[in-house]
Amino acid sequence: MFSFKGIPVKIIAAVLAVIALVAGVYLTFFHSVGFVKTQATIVEMRDTSTGEDTTYMPTVEYTVDGVTYTEELNESSGSYRVGKGITVLYDPNDPSVVHGDSLKGLYFIGVGAVILAVIVVTEIRKKKSLSEVKAAQAENGGNTYPESVPGPESWLYFLTDVGTAKAGHRIEDANRNVLYEAKMTKFTLTAPFGFDFIDHEHDRTTPHLIGHEESTDWGNSLLLDNHYTFTFDGEDIWKHLKRNGVTVESSLTGAVRTEYKIYRNGQEIATAVSSSQNVQEEDAAAKSKLSSLVPAQGFYRIRTTETDLSLLFVTLLAFARSGASDDRGGNRKTLFNTIKNV
Repeated sequence: MFSFKGIPVKIIAAVLAVIALVAGVYLTFFHSVGFVKTQATIVEMRDTSTGEDTTYMPTVEYTVDGVTYTEELNESSGSYRVGKGITVLYDPNDPSVVHGDSLKGLYFIGVGAVILAVIVVTEIRKKKSLSEVKAAQAENGGNTYPESVPGPESWLYFLTDVGTAKAGHRIEDANRNVLYEAKMTKFTLTAPFGFDFIDHEHDRTTPHLIGHEESTDWGNSLLLDNHYTFTFDGEDIWKHLKRNGVTVESSLTGAVRTEYKIYRNGQEIATAVSSSQNVQEEDAAAKSKLSSLVPAQGFYRIRTTETDLSLLFVTLLAFARSGASDDRGGNRKTLFNTIKNV
């Protein structure tokens, strides 16, 4: 199975900015080199509309050396109308070749420059925020996970705030006591989100930066794979988990639920099963209709013996925010494992 990582938005934006700049420079300085200005009158507006987009291309009439030319301009403007006089540029070697004397080139240059400026400012802000987070983590002993220490088996719930842009996550016990949570402290559209990870059992708070989700769809073929990811303190979340010894085996359980067996350095530390938003109500009334509710992204029922939930929380956070179903960020592995294990 193949897995293709999504192209970061900043790369796409940078490519578009370069294209805009190149187009702007060409239109401004090279497209009409040697052309001569003259006055023309719009004599017709041809409807070239497609679908819901309404576009009219102007036909202009102008005179060069006593000869009148009637040519269509390859541009449109909301200000154009029949009878309006406009400035055009014609080729003195072939006056029938004519361009509009618009500021479109300067517009493209401006757009490209603004996009590049946003990219640069965003990267500066990201580096500054990451430096601040690393410094804060260093004051608290660094961003490391405590050793795995097993305790009594417990059933917990990973829950996600929905219906808000500042969505957080938390782990609760059966009595709805919050054991571990991530609260958003900084919401931004151009840089990673700021979060405080709060370990209520150990009275520990650690700041983290979580990037926007990235996804790439590569068709519906089972031979290809979709990739879902985000950054965690500047590092790809799946690489972060691997670096800390986490592997996850995914499989389908029942009709639509996904089961995740979570390992740390080869030792199983938890099993999580996707659930509905009413997972606690499901367990409180297991024989009622609630038990058949469809699972929702970001909600899991957990069985674990871990006494420190930090790494388990980050692992479930990876699946909750990305929408992936395997520990490489893909969404096909579950299906393949199910078929293989039949």
